[in-house]
Amino acid sequence: MGLLKEVLLLPAAPLRGSMWVMRRVLDEAERQYYDPTVIRSALARLEQKLEAGEIDAEEFDRLEDELLDRLEQAQAYQMQRPFGE
Repeated sequence: MGLLKEVLLLPAAPLRGSMWVMRRVLDEAERQYYDPTVIRSALARLEQKLEAGEIDAEEFDRLEDELLDRLEQAQAYQMQRPFGE
């Protein structure tokens, strides 16, 4: 039965391969988006921009709030992921 199933599904192989690749890309994008180290680095760069006068305090506050929200989301994301994933 397994061989018959594989033969019948053979025309869908390119689609299955594409879906596998898209899933790996999505997994990596999520890993990077929810990486606390990346978010903390972005917060540090944001503070440097404020100190250098590249952004004003209002823009800093808005962007900092977004990054802090993302950091909270990252912590929740890390908690819900199975160990070792």
